[in-house]
Amino acid sequence: DGALAKKQKELIAVGISVVMDCESCMQWHIDQAANAGATRQEVLEAIEVGIEMGGGRATVSARFALEVMESAFAG
Repeated sequence: DGALAKKQKELIAVGISVVMDCESCMQWHIDQAANAGATRQEVLEAIEVGIEMGGGRATVSARFALEVMESAFAG
């Protein structure tokens, strides 16, 4: 942690990963965000910010992020 908590940094990284269309990044940062205490809604909003900033291409990559999110928050 620094000025931003780990959870906040991981949520930022989730949005960036969606824009970059980096599947391994999405997997890692969604898992790390969940482990740092992020809620399902917080991760979803981070994905939505990525979509907003990345446009059409990010919308396609966000489908993978949503699948990862389901496994990260299962059970």
